[in-house]
Amino acid sequence: MKGVCQGIPVIWGDAAHPFTIGNVTKKKDNHMTSEVIIDVQPKEISIALLEDKNLVEYQNEKREASFSVGNIYLGRVRKLMPGLNACFVEVGSERDAFLHYLDLGTQFSSYEKYLKQVQSDRRRLLPFAKATRLPDLPKDGSVQTTLKQGQEVLVQVVKEPISTKGPRLTCDISFPGRYMVLLPFQDKVSVSSKIKKGEERTRLKQLVQSIKPKNFGVIVRTSAEGKRVAELDAEMKVLLKRWDDTLQRVQKVTKAPQQVYEETGRAVAMLRDLFDPTYDGIYVNDEEICQQIKDYIALIAPDKQNIVKQYSGQVPIFDNFNVTKQIKSSFGRTVNYKRGAYLIIQHTEAMHVVDVNSGNRTRPENGQEANALEVNLGAADELARQLRLRDMGGIIVVDFIDMNLAEDRQMLYERMCKNMQKDRARHNILPLSKFGLMQITRQRVRPAMDVNVEEECPTCFGKGKIKSSILFTDQLESKIDRLVNKIGIKQFSLHVHPYVAAYINQGVFSLKRRWQMNYGWGVRVIPSQKLAFLQYEFYDKNRQFIDMQEEIESQQ
Repeated sequence: MKGVCQGIPVIWGDAAHPFTIGNVTKKKDNHMTSEVIIDVQPKEISIALLEDKNLVEYQNEKREASFSVGNIYLGRVRKLMPGLNACFVEVGSERDAFLHYLDLGTQFSSYEKYLKQVQSDRRRLLPFAKATRLPDLPKDGSVQTTLKQGQEVLVQVVKEPISTKGPRLTCDISFPGRYMVLLPFQDKVSVSSKIKKGEERTRLKQLVQSIKPKNFGVIVRTSAEGKRVAELDAEMKVLLKRWDDTLQRVQKVTKAPQQVYEETGRAVAMLRDLFDPTYDGIYVNDEEICQQIKDYIALIAPDKQNIVKQYSGQVPIFDNFNVTKQIKSSFGRTVNYKRGAYLIIQHTEAMHVVDVNSGNRTRPENGQEANALEVNLGAADELARQLRLRDMGGIIVVDFIDMNLAEDRQMLYERMCKNMQKDRARHNILPLSKFGLMQITRQRVRPAMDVNVEEECPTCFGKGKIKSSILFTDQLESKIDRLVNKIGIKQFSLHVHPYVAAYINQGVFSLKRRWQMNYGWGVRVIPSQKLAFLQYEFYDKNRQFIDMQEEIESQQ
């Protein structure tokens, strides 16, 4: 059953339960629409968060990527570094991971003893409730007296490899959920400081204390406020099972390093941190991932299962929701915003540097000070979005246009603080210095998102010479002929730039119709905004990419 999304016919739902949808992004009165768009491709998954149809967060991850934050490994100590009071641990990455003494955690001795007990008996797993808790590790201890080279340790990734640095590890294992974080070998129940009401804090603490097993600590998250014991208990069981599964894998490991727990899939993991019951829709173009997300939403918010919808339209999902165009315009060194003003964003080894420029914007009637304030306030709005969008971390230095009035500088500082309230990453903002610079620090967990918006010529591959453009459609037809008559693929989609698609589809007796008459009705032409002007891609009926090896053929 067909619906309409932004003027483009699409189909949502599965084959057994199709349903009709009108304008899925229709804005409610005084309500900011929030939507998550998930593009699943054979080699990567991309996730976009839209607020009022504006792209505010974007994540892209290779499907085979490893060393995600939250993964747990049985690692092997490679080298002790007494001067740093740390060690390097082999976990299977290109560079050894870094583990500081303070990241061993206070319960390291308990972990170490229990790990030996688990590995000593590969048939029967010692129940965790019977594990012995040893005295806390002293904070002023030494890595030399605690670890030795070649020792196996259970570690969790807290920072992905960034630049020349390997992953950052901890031995304080944790399993985060929507409502709580489970901490093995702890005993304390803590409640988020963002829950202000004393009676609610007491209620949650007593509830969790009554359902948690022995040898576990729990941090109650802000989203648990007002939740019933049944919901908390259901998530507790899920988190306990993850710990049990991890121990069973540790028991079977014969040689370290070995991954023993993989963090929830990227799509679900991001939703765990992002999810808000006020979301208007979560759209996924893959049936399997869509079902995983439905199962997760059913666990944490059963009444919101219906916002998860499978997108089955022919147009690429990011094109349909105008994400592709926003990605191309929002990344890169120069970012334009209001009335000709623009930001220049550069990343150095030590920090991110942002320069604010007014461009060709001039309003002499307002005066220089008023113009500077207006440009700077617009820059503060765009910069707060860029920090979330690119996931920029570490030190960010912003060179705003100079302003003479102290009240204008204060207004800019307050505007920046207000804009950053939506940012989930920990951050700190300093007022403007006397040189007009604003310094921001932002939590860095992953490398900053860097999307190359420049397009390499797909027909000359950077050589500078191409075949005659007028012969492009003849070249496409020869590819179609080869697919149908030599390779034997009868049903496929040809993705081309929207301008080229318009040319192929124009007229009553269009090129597309001629191809269909000559090669069968399985030929489909799909416009795709991510492609360059003379670039094209073929996909089979199962949406698997077909490599036509154009560069090799063009050289023969």
